[in-house]
Amino acid sequence: MSTELDGDDEVVAEVQQEVVVYNALTRNALTRNALTRNALTRNALTRNALTRNALMGNSFTSDALRDPESRELLSFIVSCALPEDDSFDVDVDGRSYRFDGELGLAPEWGKRNGSCGEKCQEWVSSCLLARVNYLGEHVTISIRGKNEALSSTRRERDKFDVPEAAYYGNVFLETQRRFACLEPGETSIPRVCGPSLDDCVVDVVGDCDDVCDGPRHDGSYSNCRDREPLIELPCGTRIFPPRTDRYNTSVTVFLE
Repeated sequence: MSTELDGDDEVVAEVQQEVVVYNALTRNALTRNALTRNALTRNALTRNALTRNALMGNSFTSDALRDPESRELLSFIVSCALPEDDSFDVDVDGRSYRFDGELGLAPEWGKRNGSCGEKCQEWVSSCLLARVNYLGEHVTISIRGKNEALSSTRRERDKFDVPEAAYYGNVFLETQRRFACLEPGETSIPRVCGPSLDDCVVDVVGDCDDVCDGPRHDGSYSNCRDREPLIELPCGTRIFPPRTDRYNTSVTVFLE
């Protein structure tokens, strides 16, 4: 991340930093083994602090970290949740593994006696979904959203100017909620879904213009829904189906 000022007439409240990260989280690490009773137990993870002592002091999480996919997922969780000056090492079967913070979407989770409530879970989930790569390849992406930790510079927005999709949900629930919406005019997300939306790791619910508010000044969408609207009234009000959930923790990805 960079903290240099761009010297232009940006929005005054905008924090000047760059949120450019690698994505290579595999689908299996997110959905198959990790965050299940066979690996990282959801409750054991979110109800305790995201620290070395808390992780290794819990038999469920310490045993889970013997699984490479659990370690892969945890590395992305720590990267999304904790700031870049926060990190810790854990020892697994005589080998040390380092987990580094990066984005700082839920810094409170890394505090002593910390935990990860609903908003924390949703911010981290959105970040995780945005960083899935169908081929497990490292691709640099820009992540933006309505969170101070995701503020961007003009330089970043100029370089990463190809909007891809918005991501949101909660992967820490017993039944994971994994959603995405497409940029208007787009019909696929090859980086995340591969060649087809069929069997994609995320449920693509429609165009972001239809299910979210925005775009904001940085191009990101907020208040995204998990269903498309039933109708749109002449005044522009959209009526959504019953039991439609809204997430104000969505993140939008931009590519070079």
